[in-house]
Amino acid sequence: MNKNEMEKQVIESYQKDERMMILIFSQWCINNGLDPEKLYVEAYPHQEKNNTMTEVLELTVPAHESEEIPDQTVLNVLQLFGNDDLAFVVQEYIEKQEK
Repeated sequence: MNKNEMEKQVIESYQKDERMMILIFSQWCINNGLDPEKLYVEAYPHQEKNNTMTEVLELTVPAHESEEIPDQTVLNVLQLFGNDDLAFVVQEYIEKQEK
């Protein structure tokens, strides 16, 4: 495998993992009665619309059809991908729900 093929494979793997992170976040939001796009805009108000999120939202299911996604799992996944601002917003919603 040459350098260009390896770089392409690494990029594709990251993009696939990023889509999975967005799916976990989006499904967690739906499971908790939250709008994933609203939370994303709350965390990143100056960014343009996230087209990948729009695509991934089509893969989500209604909350009653989904497995539970623990709060800590979604926080860990967001932080793993450097989405600390979004993880902070999610944490705020978790704390509101606990009250």
